[in-house]
Amino acid sequence: MRKNIVAGNWKMNKTLQEGVALATELKEKLASAKPNCDVIIGTPFIHLATVSELLEGSIIKVSAENCADKESGAYTGEVSAAMVKSTGAEYCIIGHSERRSYYGETFEILKEKVLLALKNGLKPIFCIGEKKEERESGKQNDVVKAQLEGSLFNLSAEEFSNIVLAYEPVWAIGTGLTATSDQAEDMHAYIRSLIAGKYGNEVAENTTILYGGSCNPKNAAELFSKPDVDGGLIGGASLKADDFKAIIDAFN
Repeated sequence: MRKNIVAGNWKMNKTLQEGVALATELKEKLASAKPNCDVIIGTPFIHLATVSELLEGSIIKVSAENCADKESGAYTGEVSAAMVKSTGAEYCIIGHSERRSYYGETFEILKEKVLLALKNGLKPIFCIGEKKEERESGKQNDVVKAQLEGSLFNLSAEEFSNIVLAYEPVWAIGTGLTATSDQAEDMHAYIRSLIAGKYGNEVAENTTILYGGSCNPKNAAELFSKPDVDGGLIGGASLKADDFKAIIDAFN
């Protein structure tokens, strides 16, 4: 059985003190809850060690938002997968569309990041998705297929079983636009068919595929009701404890 997951991506928001306050509030709100999904928060690097310690023993897992494509060495300002793991984080977001577009992260760079995350015992939350013009010209399937083949389909079936996928239509991130639940389901089903073609039905059925792209308390239940949508990678709504909990509650 594949996991349902609600994961927050804080992006470049919250000072350390504000992040600790938000994590504390979430921990308190979920202390007596028994959600029907796993809960993850993705925080900036500087929060990881403090927040991981704070959340130890709670139901909330911690993710980094990125890691380096190099193991170690003279790469000033970079943070390695081993460093991320040492903070107590269990997951790492890789390939977010903002990293691809603003920082030029290629299929090859992302392939290296995935391999290093897995080598260090992290579970990648790997992001894929098309831009507005690609959707409008009907190329969304080709784009997503190329992203999977370019960075993930080199993995063995055993390695791939540690990947969580997040489909994010780039045109719906932070824009207020959301893919309809049918659009999301169509793409998630297509992604699952690609995985089945590569690794077989069992691996495909066990792969968690999250929807990312202006998922909020109002639309979460409808999105999550679709058979191939296994949760969400939540941006803005993860920065408010009440909103994030409302999305988690959409699974109940």
